[in-house]
Amino acid sequence: MTRIIPLVLAVALFMENMDATVIATSLPAIAADIGTTPVALKLAFTAYFVALAIFIPISAWMADKFGAKNIFRAAIVVFIIGSIGCAFSGSLPEFVMARFVKGMGGAMMSPLARLILLRTTARTDLVSAMAWLTVPALIGPTLGPPVGGFLTTFLSWHWIFLVNVPIGLIGLVLITRYLPPVASAPPKPMDFPGFLLAAIAFSGTVFGLSLLSMPVLPIWIAFVSTGIGIAAATLYIPYALRIEHPLLDPRLFTEPTYRAAVVGTSLFLIGVGATPFLLPLMLQVGFGYTPFESGMITFVGAFGALLMKFVAKPLYAKIGFRTALVSTALLSGFGSAIKGTFVPQTPVVVMMLVIFIVGLVRSTYFTGQNAMAFADIDEDQAGAATVIHSVMRPIMTALAVALAGGILELSSTLRAAPLGVPDFQIAFFIVAGVSMLAAIPYMLLPADAGHAVSGHRTAAQRAAALEKTSSQGYEGRSPRF
Repeated sequence: MTRIIPLVLAVALFMENMDATVIATSLPAIAADIGTTPVALKLAFTAYFVALAIFIPISAWMADKFGAKNIFRAAIVVFIIGSIGCAFSGSLPEFVMARFVKGMGGAMMSPLARLILLRTTARTDLVSAMAWLTVPALIGPTLGPPVGGFLTTFLSWHWIFLVNVPIGLIGLVLITRYLPPVASAPPKPMDFPGFLLAAIAFSGTVFGLSLLSMPVLPIWIAFVSTGIGIAAATLYIPYALRIEHPLLDPRLFTEPTYRAAVVGTSLFLIGVGATPFLLPLMLQVGFGYTPFESGMITFVGAFGALLMKFVAKPLYAKIGFRTALVSTALLSGFGSAIKGTFVPQTPVVVMMLVIFIVGLVRSTYFTGQNAMAFADIDEDQAGAATVIHSVMRPIMTALAVALAGGILELSSTLRAAPLGVPDFQIAFFIVAGVSMLAAIPYMLLPADAGHAVSGHRTAAQRAAALEKTSSQGYEGRSPRF
């Protein structure tokens, strides 16, 4: 059962995560067909992220109100409807609206998958379960570009969305048949003012940051939108601290392991989230590869993600969350820096080896932080904790792409030359440094942080257990005389 539940949930998450990147290689074909430009079409990316930012915060309340299993199935249905809408869109507004609908469905999938896993899995099995659940989140974005390039080249761009229909239907059948009833916490009163403030804060920030890296509208709109989002977030925090049941409870950050996981992963995503944007673009613009060729090179990272599930649990049991997360954060940043040394003459096999190793390291990191984040969270706080943990992803990813895009543009401007390899190298070095900062929050944790989930024991704990065992063994022996 430890594997069946996360694998069933993973079907939906694979569909969601692959969809986020499968569109990238198909933008020119879609734009030509619906009568717009590839740059304008990037509004579809923004619409999807905005929908995630708005609807993720109410996912836990919906699950407790109507049942996590029911809402998860409904989310898949909405995602399928959005996919069909994208395939049959004939104009830019229709396409953007269909992507927004898909985002509404996607907003419920990721947080509810974690919530269901938390409520159906023993804490001692959480690392293994999270390892299986993390795989689609890493394989999906890697598989997206080659699949999108293949379908667009040999069939048509419509199939990159229609392929979600059978995958989603399979997910519905598996969830209905194999997912056990999921216990729900007593539903708390809906925090409508908090929902409004959170929706403005997250959607304004995501929309503004996305526009900074995709200048399809005047730049002042990006700054105004980001400013409104930050202002709403500033107002939300004191409001949430005043009421008993806020939509997103900032008091969760008083728990050290949860705080470290959220802060550390936010920094990690700022660095790592830029890679799916930078690497394919460097391979195509800087090195001259086709979209399909670049996708096949980056795909090897998926094999590293798959291999991770076999080593995650014993690794965390051996060295603990703190040591493992500090190490993987630093190694991942180092891997990004190595990608910054790639040049057109770099052998493909060398690039693929680096991408494979970095995929393994990052997959190990995500498995650990997913498990550690909820190691010390009470059952009644699990819903609120998964919401905050999930909503940071689209926000930090948007910030990562904005940072990478800004670095490329600034570097190209300062060189007074078209976008080229040196600009990508600088961008990789900077995001590598940001990614390494993720190690700091974990360094502040005790060595046995989250040990109830990881199974790791420090030397002192092992010695105490051995002494206790020896003492019990001596006391239990019969006298010899």
